[in-house]
Amino acid sequence: MIIRNVRVLGGEPADIRVSGGTITEVGTGLQGTEEIVDGRGAIALPGLVDLHTHLREPGREDAETVLTGTQSAARGGYTAVHAMANTSPVADTAGVVEQVYRLGQEGGYCDVQPVGAVTVGLEGRQLAELGAMADSAARVRVFSDDGHCVDDAVLMRRALEYVKAFDGVVAQHAQEPRLTSGAQMNEGVISGRLGLAGWPAVAEEAIIARDCLLAAHVGSRLHICHVSTAGSVEILRWAKSKGWNVTAEVTPHHLLLTDELVEESPNGSYNPIYKVNPPLRTRADVEALRAALADGTIDVVATDHAPHPVEDKETEWAAAAMGMIGLETALSVVQEAMVDTGLLDWAGVAERMSLKPAEIGRLSGHGNPIEAGAPANITLYDPGARTEVDPRAFASKSRNTPYEGMTLPGRVVATFLRGRPTVLEGKLV
Repeated sequence: MIIRNVRVLGGEPADIRVSGGTITEVGTGLQGTEEIVDGRGAIALPGLVDLHTHLREPGREDAETVLTGTQSAARGGYTAVHAMANTSPVADTAGVVEQVYRLGQEGGYCDVQPVGAVTVGLEGRQLAELGAMADSAARVRVFSDDGHCVDDAVLMRRALEYVKAFDGVVAQHAQEPRLTSGAQMNEGVISGRLGLAGWPAVAEEAIIARDCLLAAHVGSRLHICHVSTAGSVEILRWAKSKGWNVTAEVTPHHLLLTDELVEESPNGSYNPIYKVNPPLRTRADVEALRAALADGTIDVVATDHAPHPVEDKETEWAAAAMGMIGLETALSVVQEAMVDTGLLDWAGVAERMSLKPAEIGRLSGHGNPIEAGAPANITLYDPGARTEVDPRAFASKSRNTPYEGMTLPGRVVATFLRGRPTVLEGKLV
């Protein structure tokens, strides 16, 4: 196959020759008898990699399955996702992570790399089978109790020590539970006005500070999930200035949306579509997160794609589940928040949405530059398109997107997994 007339990382038009799942040549005016795919001037990016996806299977197939989640990922330009462990049963054994891994292989829309639980049942009491999951067919290298914080400092230290043996990483959901008991939204003026229990920034920042110190003490790798506050950014900047092996992610929604939407939005006030963990923060926090992603203090964008069935979201605020879906809108949101504002170029987007997440997850075959010899994991993206978000058109089984009715920039034109198209003309193949 020859993919013609694409702009690699937004550069000059070029052609990409693919053979046997590998990029064999990148240049202009390539000739051959291969099948031709016309890129029509789209930007070519390395296939996106998500460090933080909830696929819900096994156990909550009413919200998402590995198949529908990976179809959603492919439509968003992703060729690999890391599937979080808070399934039912929890992915805390070799058997469960292998099941998720094989379901991903069977689906074939993108690679699925399971994330193993840090503790048994996500209960924070004893370490899960970290070594067995690392040695399994899934080759787990990222471990997280996401949705729950490993708040016991001794247990967190032991986890960091354990994963060091096989170059693993502990991905922490930074939330001090005693500071967030009953919390409903960001603690501030708006929560006070709405009468909703506040979620203080310090609940996140205190855990990040503690765990950075623990990671430095142990000499292990620490990754911070869904950073949401300006204070967290400053702690991470300090930790990185020390040379500690700490990385962090930010979600697309924390780069664009604020807690003001809970009070007043096109969807009305108290709309649970904006209820998420960690909560939407202030405009000042959003600006700090954007600046941190631009300067590398925050390493990657991760979706925290969190599908829920309608009945779990379309209810009163206090009872509603936390979370938003995001795989199919992530690249568009990043364009609006980071590229169109001049904070990142397309090479920067590729680094933060493909190269760096693959490196943190130790995911071979992904996150490679578009060059001869690399696996042909490629995303074609038209940044000039404008699309009104319609969740009914999503591949995901769930519809809990905060962007419904919004017009976002850009559109994923095609996605190639090892040279095989999973999406063409924006549609699943």
